[in-house]
Amino acid sequence: MAQEYMDQTSEGYDDVRPVFYIGQHDSARSEPPTDLQYGQILNAGFGFTTTPVTNRHFHQRIKDLVASCLGEWEKSELPSCHPDPIVPPLTIEDTALFPDTYTSGLVAYSSPWIDLCSLNPVVSSISRQVLNLEVNYANFCGIRSLVVPGPRNDALKAGSGQGVAQFSRAIQEALVIGTRLNFIIHLPMYREPGLEESIENLSSALPNKEQPGSEEPEEIDIFSTWDSWHVIRTTCTYDSRLFVANKCIVNKPTAVRVPRVLPEKQVQTRWFSEPLQYLTFGPSSFQPNKSGNPSLSRHHQDMIGSYMKLKHAPYFLLCDVGPELKDSSETLQESAAPAEAAWPSLSEASQQPTRTTPKYFKANPYASYLRYVESQQEPLSVLERSTLSNFQDWLQSPLQPLSDNLESVTYEVFEGDPVKYNQYEAACAEALTEWAQHKKPTSSSTGAVVIAVAGSGRGPLVTRALKASETTGVPVQVWAVEKNPNAYVYLLRQNQREWGGRVTVVKTDMRAWKGPLVSGTADENPVYGKVDILISELLGSFGDNELSPECLDGIQHVLAKPHGISIPKSYTAHMSPISTPRIHADISQRLPMDPHGFETPWVVRLFQLDFVAEKVPGHARFQQAWEFVHPLPESTMTMVDARRSGGVVGGGGGSMAGGVGANDHNSRHCHLTFVCRSRGVVHGLAGYFESVLYEHIEAGKTPVELSTLPNNIDRKSKDMISWFPIFFPLKVTTSVLPPDTELEVSMWRQTDDKQVWYEWMVEAFAWVGPTQRIKVGGSEMCSSRKIACLM
Repeated sequence: MAQEYMDQTSEGYDDVRPVFYIGQHDSARSEPPTDLQYGQILNAGFGFTTTPVTNRHFHQRIKDLVASCLGEWEKSELPSCHPDPIVPPLTIEDTALFPDTYTSGLVAYSSPWIDLCSLNPVVSSISRQVLNLEVNYANFCGIRSLVVPGPRNDALKAGSGQGVAQFSRAIQEALVIGTRLNFIIHLPMYREPGLEESIENLSSALPNKEQPGSEEPEEIDIFSTWDSWHVIRTTCTYDSRLFVANKCIVNKPTAVRVPRVLPEKQVQTRWFSEPLQYLTFGPSSFQPNKSGNPSLSRHHQDMIGSYMKLKHAPYFLLCDVGPELKDSSETLQESAAPAEAAWPSLSEASQQPTRTTPKYFKANPYASYLRYVESQQEPLSVLERSTLSNFQDWLQSPLQPLSDNLESVTYEVFEGDPVKYNQYEAACAEALTEWAQHKKPTSSSTGAVVIAVAGSGRGPLVTRALKASETTGVPVQVWAVEKNPNAYVYLLRQNQREWGGRVTVVKTDMRAWKGPLVSGTADENPVYGKVDILISELLGSFGDNELSPECLDGIQHVLAKPHGISIPKSYTAHMSPISTPRIHADISQRLPMDPHGFETPWVVRLFQLDFVAEKVPGHARFQQAWEFVHPLPESTMTMVDARRSGGVVGGGGGSMAGGVGANDHNSRHCHLTFVCRSRGVVHGLAGYFESVLYEHIEAGKTPVELSTLPNNIDRKSKDMISWFPIFFPLKVTTSVLPPDTELEVSMWRQTDDKQVWYEWMVEAFAWVGPTQRIKVGGSEMCSSRKIACLM
C-alpha cells in the first residue's frame, strides 16, 4: 500500500509544494521511546513523536496522594481551612525522560489523567502541581513543545464555567514556569457526544461524580470548544507561546460508529484564524478506500489544502495508528540468527539471499497516505514560494509619500505587479480612443493629447501611457511630474534610454506644478498650458489613506475644461469586521516599544482571519464607507480657495482643529451595520478599496476598474497584488458576541488642513424584543491622530 502511494509521487518533481510534518502519538505510551524505538518511529514514516513526562509509577503515587488527602479533607472540622496537599518532587522512579541528543526533537504530552477543571479543591490543587512539575522538568530536559489535553467540558455547559476558568489560570501559571516551552492546548473542533477521551482522571476517585453524564442526548453546540479556547487564550493575554491543536474527529477506539463529517464551514474558518499548531487525526478520521487502505474525505483534503497555504502551516499528529514498537530485547532476539546458520556451506553461501525487511521498517499506512495527500497539493506559484507567503499577516506602517521620499526598492515592489499596470494601460487606451472618436480638442498646438503622470516614481505609468498611444495610434505629449529628487534622476535616465526623449520630466510637488510650459522659460515670460489626461497611482490600501484626494485636488487646476480626464475617476473605501488573533497578539507584544500600536491603521496581507459578519438581506459582509470622485466640481474648488485665502470664517472639523477648513470637503463619516450570525469575537476592521480608472462615454460599456475586495477582485482585477488590505485594530476587543449580533461600526476621516487621520469604534447590540436592543459589547474610540498622514 505504501508503495502504491509512493509510485504516484514521482511526477512533477520540479514543482514546489507545501511540506507536511507528520508526528505520531500513542495515548497508551507510559515511557519515553528508547533510541531504538525512536528510530522505528522515524523509519515508519514519521518526523517526530510525543512522549509522556512521567510514568505509571508517578501516576500511582499521585492517586495514592489524592486518596489520602481526600480522606483527611473529609475528616477535617474546617475543610475550608485545611492546608493544600503538596506533591513531592520527581524522583528517578517517576520518569524515564532525561536530556539526550534527540530530546529536543520530542513533543511532550502532559498527563491526561490530571483534572485542572475539578471543582474539588484537593483534586484541582494536585492536578495543577502535577502540571507545574511536568512543565518544569520538560523545560529542564530541553523539550520545546508541550501538549496539554484541554477541558473535557466547555464553559457554556452548566456547572463548567468555573472549571474552564481554573484550567485557564493553571495554563497562565505554567507559562511563567516553562519559560522556553510552547504550550499547545489539545481540543476537538467540536464536541461530539460519546466520543470524548476515555482515560479516567483524578476526579474519577471521588465518591460522587461532580458532573454525571446525562442519559439524554445533548444538543451539539459546534462553537462550545472554541468558546473554551477563547477563555484560555484571553486569560493568558494572547501569549505568543500559546497555541491550539485541533482534533479533527475525537477518537475513541471502542466506538462502533464514528462520524467522519467535518462541521460547518463557519467552524472551520473560525479555527483557521487561530494559532493552530497541530491537526490531529485518529483512526476514526479515516475511511477505507477501494483497496482497503486508509483515506480522508474530499472535505478533509480541502481543509488540509487551505491550512497548508499558511506561512506557519500546522503539523500533523496521527494518534493511535501505530507502529507497534519493539523493545531492544525483542529486536535482538529477532535479529539473532540460528546457531547452525552461522557457518553456511559453500553451496548455501553461493545462493542469493532472500531480501527481507524487518517489520519495524514497514511504512505506516496512515503516514504514507498523508505523504500521498502532500504530493497532491497544488504547486506553489513563484510569488507564493517566498514573496507573498512572507507577507502573510505581517504588519507594515502605511506609506507617507508626501512627507517621505521612497527608496528605489519600494518602487520596485510596486512595479512587480503587472495586473495593475495592465489596467492602467487599458484605461489610458480607452480614454485616447474615445478622445479621438469624439474629436475632442486637445491642449497642444500639434493636436496631440497632453498626458501628465502625477507622482511618476520610477516611471511605470509613463511607459504604459506611451504604449497606449502606440496601440491606439493617437499621438500624445507626456509629462512626468515627481517630487522625489532621487526618483527624478532615475526618470531622466529612463527618458534617455527607454523613452527616446519623448517625455518631459519635471521635479516638483504636483500641487505646486503650474502645468506644461508652452513658451518662455520658468524664469522669464512663462506661459503654461493645460493637461487633457491626468494619471496617478496615489491610491492606498483604503483608497484615500495615502492622501490621493488631497494630492489630486492640488493639481486639478492644470486639468483642461470641460473635457479633462482623471485616471482614476473615482474610488470607494469598504470594510468588514474580522477576527484575527495572531495580529492582535502581535500588536499587543509591540506595545512596550510602540504605544500607538492599537491606533495605527496597519497595511497587512490579511490571510489567517475569520470574517465574523455574514451576508444577510439588507446587510452585506463588505460595505462601502465613502467615495471620492475626480475632478471635483468647480463650486467646491472655489470654496476651497476662499477658505484657504481667509475669505470664509468658520468651517467644519478642520477649523475646529485649528485650521481654516480648506480641506474639510475631504473629511468623511460613515455608520455601518453588520450582522454576525454565529457568535465570535472582533479584533478589528479589514479595509479594502475599489476604483473606477476610466468610465466610457458610451453607456453600456464595462468600465476599467481595480478592486481589492475579496468578493470582487477576481472579476475586476484578478491576481492583482499591488495593495494589501488595511487593518484598523480595536483597543479593546469585543467580548464573545451572541448569535445574530448587530455590529454598529462608526468611522471618521478627519483633517485639520495639515494632516489626515482616522477615528473608529465598534458597538455590539443584541435584540431582546421586536423593537428593542441592548448593548452587549464594544470597543474604545480609536484615533490615529498621533501618527497622522502629513499633507
